[in-house]
Amino acid sequence: MPVLRTGLIGAHISRTRLPAALRILCDHVGWDLDFELIDCAGTVDFDFEATVLRMRADERHSVSVTHPFKTTARAWVASGMAADQARLGACNTILFGPPVTGVNTDHSGFLAALDLAGLATPGDVVLLGAGGVAEALAPAIAARQQAGDMLAIHDPAPGRAAALCQRVGAQARPLEEADVASAVSNAQGLVNATPMGMAEYPGAAFDPDLIGPQTWAFDAVYTPTNTPFLLSARAAGLTCITGFDLFRAMATRTFAAGTGLNLDCDSLLPLLDELRPD
Repeated sequence: MPVLRTGLIGAHISRTRLPAALRILCDHVGWDLDFELIDCAGTVDFDFEATVLRMRADERHSVSVTHPFKTTARAWVASGMAADQARLGACNTILFGPPVTGVNTDHSGFLAALDLAGLATPGDVVLLGAGGVAEALAPAIAARQQAGDMLAIHDPAPGRAAALCQRVGAQARPLEEADVASAVSNAQGLVNATPMGMAEYPGAAFDPDLIGPQTWAFDAVYTPTNTPFLLSARAAGLTCITGFDLFRAMATRTFAAGTGLNLDCDSLLPLLDELRPD
């Protein structure tokens, strides 16, 4: 029986559903799974590169990467990033090959989630957060926007939104805190790429009083699936894409990349429904 030998590196990942998702997908195609979970939370001076090199020496097929190492992983794979994703500032899957290749299944998964939601043209969008998740989402949104559409990005960290906008292209612009409300009111899409809405970060990413005139909303948080932001958006009649929708799309594409199997990833999505957090 073939074995997918992979793992995940990140902080505070003990509750991740990725190994369970990969187990379901492996069972579906008749593979076994050898998964190593590496939670660096509380580890002083965690050595990301040494860990990746050790996993490659252990002859693993791949390793997934999550917060806070997605941009670190992108720098590590350098010119090995997949050609169609070379402009992305984050990598969430390292394939050991040879050759070593970096891919971002958050990016490809989000494009698939937009398609499944019928959002071929997202319109003007406000994106909150400019970290590792946003590095995948922003280029995906920009790729689907039409001429004249705007992608406004806000992040409280000085300079981070501007740096992401520069990588994305001319339609992206950094958004100051004072201008968020106006931009939200005039947007077609609202995207949360911050931890706001998680149990550890309670609250709504967007002011509920500003939600209503938009068309669609996406929240990268998937535990819980129904965040305060998405509850408000759904109540206002917006088309909603959940963090779990992205998780399913990301997991199937991570599985396909790690195994090298030619799969119809979208047809596999229902297999993962049992993992929905709520």
